[in-house]
Amino acid sequence: MKGYRSVVSHEMLAPILSALGDAAAAFDEAHPGFSGVRRPVHVVYGGADRFKADTAAKLGGLAAKAFSARMPDAEALARVTGMDSALALRVRPRVAAKLAGTAVEDFRIDFEDGYGPRRDAEEDAHAHGAALETAEGLKRASLPPFLGLRVKALSREHAVRAARTLDVYLSTLLAATRGDLPANFVVTLPKVAFPEQVLALADLLERIERGHALQAGTIKIELMLETPQALVSPDGAVAPRILVAAARGRCVSMHLGPFDMTASLEVDAGAQRLDHPANAWALRLAAAALGGTGVALCDGPVAILPLGEDPAAVDAALGLHYRQVRRALSEGVHRGWDLHPAQLPTRYAALYAHYLENLDAAATRLKRFLDGAAKAVSAGTVFDDAATGQGLLNFFLRGLECGALTPEEAAASGLTKEDLALKSFAHILARRV
Repeated sequence: MKGYRSVVSHEMLAPILSALGDAAAAFDEAHPGFSGVRRPVHVVYGGADRFKADTAAKLGGLAAKAFSARMPDAEALARVTGMDSALALRVRPRVAAKLAGTAVEDFRIDFEDGYGPRRDAEEDAHAHGAALETAEGLKRASLPPFLGLRVKALSREHAVRAARTLDVYLSTLLAATRGDLPANFVVTLPKVAFPEQVLALADLLERIERGHALQAGTIKIELMLETPQALVSPDGAVAPRILVAAARGRCVSMHLGPFDMTASLEVDAGAQRLDHPANAWALRLAAAALGGTGVALCDGPVAILPLGEDPAAVDAALGLHYRQVRRALSEGVHRGWDLHPAQLPTRYAALYAHYLENLDAAATRLKRFLDGAAKAVSAGTVFDDAATGQGLLNFFLRGLECGALTPEEAAASGLTKEDLALKSFAHILARRV
């Protein structure tokens, strides 16, 4: 170009470009984006003393019974949840099919709040018994697709007991199965306050793996967000990323403990609720800290249960659960914690309604978006809204992942199997230009 004299040579740029490439590679490794790995849409906690090999099937049966009783047709489903009648006609058959199949996707054998304090001999016996039931469930193929146990906190008071329970359960289970673990098995650590607790759990699991000839890193970890210290460390740093790093590659998710969290932040009991601003802040901070890492977030439970003899009160509790699941989905939290089998129908109703309600508009928009974006790129004009395209793509990826959408419904957007495999809107555009 006339009047232009370059002062930057290729030799000068080489080390800069090399450093940028290394940094980008490191960032991509730490932020894999949408993994496409199947994840559960909920988790059910149950006391370890009551866990049996067929617990998931029994809960599924109770869920189906509650669904038939309280929402026997689309009209009742619309009344309880508040969804449009036409949408209810589409949603109800899918919920019924889900409850008849894998109603419980994830279950946590609980040795903490859902179990309570016990004598050591009693907890040893329950850890041993739960392990044998797990082994029997593995043999019968009756376990849910995701399973784990929650130990007590690694605090001064409970660390020895937590380690003992973990050792008894896993040693008994691995002896009974000759070294096999259930698929997608995790250990949930509650009331995390500082990274040393996570490091201690990772060390314990490493020792157990070595002792039973398991591959290093086989047993995964979940962390519970229940304390302010799990959000902001004493030096002011954002703590969730630090806690995940302390797990040394084992952490797969973080669960919100809404009532511990609000109590820790001095919220009075009368004001404690799942959608309290304190809980919303906790999830938003964790989401920002963990975005793109592949570590999933899980919302907390709705504590008002659909129990009692008053049908109106039961329906009100179910409607509340439905609305809270819809709220979480709209905020980007795709997994939640259920306390009662009657909540499973409203869990799936909310999930399917979220996707089916938005399906037609999202498909039309993405198809138009893909065509227009590809033309803009090929013509060399400015196209700077790839984030919107990625958001639409994520809608279909997540809808397919959780079973709310069928491949045929996703295809209406113009997405091919090859597009979906890319999981990146930018890569899809590059492929189409």
